Amino acid sequence: MERFFKLKEHGTNIRTEIIAGITTFMTMAYILVVNNTFLGPTGAGMPSEAVFFATAVGAGLVTILMGLFVNVPIGMAPGMGLNAYFMTVVLSSNGVITWQAALGAVFISGIIFLILTVTRVRQMLLVAVPENLKTAITVGIGLFITIVGFKLCNLVMVNIVPGTDVGHPVPGHAFNLVLGSLVHQKDALLALIGLLIIAVLMVIRVKGALLIGIVATTLIGIPMGVTNLSSLTSGHWIPDFTNLAVGQLDLKAALHIGLFDIIFIFTFVELFDTFGTLVGTATRAGIMKDKKKGEKTIGKAMLVDAVGVSTGAVLGTSTITAFVESSAGVEEGGRTGLTAVTTGILFLLSLFIAPLALVVPSAATAPALIIVGVLMMSQVRNIDWDNFLLAFPAFLTIVLMPFTGGIANGISAGILSYVVLAVFNNLFTSNKMKIHWLMWVLAIIVVIRFAFMGSE
Repeated sequence: MERFFKLKEHGTNIRTEIIAGITTFMTMAYILVVNNTFLGPTGAGMPSEAVFFATAVGAGLVTILMGLFVNVPIGMAPGMGLNAYFMTVVLSSNGVITWQAALGAVFISGIIFLILTVTRVRQMLLVAVPENLKTAITVGIGLFITIVGFKLCNLVMVNIVPGTDVGHPVPGHAFNLVLGSLVHQKDALLALIGLLIIAVLMVIRVKGALLIGIVATTLIGIPMGVTNLSSLTSGHWIPDFTNLAVGQLDLKAALHIGLFDIIFIFTFVELFDTFGTLVGTATRAGIMKDKKKGEKTIGKAMLVDAVGVSTGAVLGTSTITAFVESSAGVEEGGRTGLTAVTTGILFLLSLFIAPLALVVPSAATAPALIIVGVLMMSQVRNIDWDNFLLAFPAFLTIVLMPFTGGIANGISAGILSYVVLAVFNNLFTSNKMKIHWLMWVLAIIVVIRFAFMGSE
């Protein structure tokens, strides 16, 4: 195991890697429940058993592949946002687009990714995107993870302005983000307790602080009535394999009914989401210290990611992508693929221990995500804030991720604003800035996406 994962070379050991893998799993495990909300009977209309199976097995297999093939501590699972878009595609079509056809669209987007990866177009992003923007992506993802944590436990809630006639989506002037009530929202109070526990453990440098904090918060949540133990007695410990969606994707329908714009959006969002997550996590894990070696590693990770997209579609789930929650495992000391393998095995085991996995409430994992945001925020000091040409795109990249709920939105704004400002800089100043040709291509794609397809 030492020889395969090169543990000593990465300054880690088996115990640390396993703890990191468990931590990553516990911060990602919510997808086992949430994915059914979007793809299940009340969402896109898929059978619940099929969604749970595809989520657990897809996340498990692709994460293990990431660990064994690339040797990085990155967890993979159906992506939040993309599963919501999957549901929207099906529900808004009034029956024209079936979930089988939508799975076909996901599969095709995976093939596109595979082609872009094999031809090394995706890898060029590592060279094309300026260092300041890549640093901003890491910081932005930290804030994105933080807001996810705050929302999961209701520490942050939405207050609709009284008397406002709102539609969907709600106009910006019609709502305010407010602090959740610690009196009426028990999950918010529990999350605050968990946040304090993890913070104290971090200050006194206890190994495994995030994992210990999650477990402790889960236990404290039992007498508070937040941790629900009903799944232990009423849950199914033996998985149901009789109603699956394996191989039910419909490629012919996906092409016949003209899902090209949908395929494009799946591809576009996944392209930037994965790039941002891989770069952000790799930076925190120290993989990018050796730039040449780091770029090669990310290139291999992109290949696994591309395979994972189509694999997920075959199994019966929306786009499988790199999870930002992987940073939780990295902060626990995870540095190699053993962390990912541990996480992947736990996802596969969740088929048999689903009731136990579902005991951990969102209020227990939310504090860990918030703490990870704190740690990733430290990269902000590496941005050149004195150069406005670099500072403005970095700022947009950072703030738009949490404010718009999309990693791709932040990266898109950063790329487009950098290209525009660099052009004017090169026209009117003597201090020329290099614009990689791929940045031009990406800027054009960004304009096309927002001009013709909105912000899906």
